[in-house]
Amino acid sequence: MNSLIHEYSRRRFLKATGVTIALPMLESIRPSIAAGNESSSDTKAKRLVCTGAYLGYHREAIYPKQTGHGYLAPPTLEPLERHRKDFTILSGLDHRPPKADGHGTWQTFLTGQTKDSISLDQLAATRIGNTTRYQSLQLSAGKAKFPMNRDEKGKPMPMISRPSVLYRKLFAIPEDQERMDYILRSGRSALDTAIDEAKRLSRTVSEADRKKLDEYFDSLREVERRVEKRLDPTGSTVPKTDYKPPEYDPIAPSLMIEAETMMYDLMSLALETDSSRVMTLFLGGEGQVFTIDGETLRSGYHMLSHHGNDPEKISELVKVDREHMRCLARFLDKLKQKTDADGRPLLDSTLVLSGTGIGDANAHANHDLPTVVAGGGLKHGQHIRAKKDRLLGDLYITLLQQLRIDADRFSNASHSLNEVLV
Repeated sequence: MNSLIHEYSRRRFLKATGVTIALPMLESIRPSIAAGNESSSDTKAKRLVCTGAYLGYHREAIYPKQTGHGYLAPPTLEPLERHRKDFTILSGLDHRPPKADGHGTWQTFLTGQTKDSISLDQLAATRIGNTTRYQSLQLSAGKAKFPMNRDEKGKPMPMISRPSVLYRKLFAIPEDQERMDYILRSGRSALDTAIDEAKRLSRTVSEADRKKLDEYFDSLREVERRVEKRLDPTGSTVPKTDYKPPEYDPIAPSLMIEAETMMYDLMSLALETDSSRVMTLFLGGEGQVFTIDGETLRSGYHMLSHHGNDPEKISELVKVDREHMRCLARFLDKLKQKTDADGRPLLDSTLVLSGTGIGDANAHANHDLPTVVAGGGLKHGQHIRAKKDRLLGDLYITLLQQLRIDADRFSNASHSLNEVLV
């Protein structure tokens, strides 16, 4: 093996003065970066991403009227239509909690029947996250009112809510923090300080890897530009204001959708660099009023979710739901474009779970939770209406088994959905 390639295989980073940049998975340095020893033809998943919407999704607009593969896409799923062959919508699943109190019971979304037990992501992280820089990453876009993740003792885990903090966590070691802040605020790229080493690496890897490196560096620069805009409210691209920014970025709660988009972008980079194989994203929901496609909605997000069956409020709520799905669709685009060390799209080996802990925010109901599953080598392109005896935990058993984790139970669930998904 080329000595330079061997060095990158060992340390997996570009190093320059004060800056450390994680590398994407490359076939030329596969021994260190490839996910385990699985063959390139392996159809099992190696990564898990879970997103949870605090205010749920309006069921009448996300559930198709038809089951199976030939369904007509309902309004909320339309942004995902280009990925129809790569995702499944499931209805009728929940955890059958002994006490359902709406928002409070939301916390059982990833834990099962009760909230004080290990969550799905952390159970997976203990098995598939031990070889990456971060065993798991817990993120939020918007205010995280309730915890979504719990460790093996059932204790809540903190979330990162600022894209700039996640960026620095992914692309700067602790002693690099001050230097990275300076680089971001100056409008420069972290790559500028490591360009010579990047050029040396590009000359030694395969042509396919050179293309991958170019695409990765372009993505990194784009994320840097967007994070820098949010960090510096006095920049020429942002209107000047005397408003004191809150402690997190983006600045305003009404920019939650923008924060969601940025988090998804950073998550795709984290997967591409194999910095973590288990990530979650909490999608908050308070009183913020969104502007969508140039139109400012009449009511705040939380008020829309408590619509009282008012058709106009439901229509606006569905617009917000569709924005969440647009963000998810864009994330799936990136996972299809980015590849692992074997040249396979990351989506093929990444399970993406997008759901909620509340089935109907208007009624504070915790049954029948709309759930979307994408990627990970499962059989997709269908609407599955679950049998009455099946639980959301049965889906989680299938996801864990698809990750090569030996699981025959999850909370109060003891079956699986293998017969329709595997």
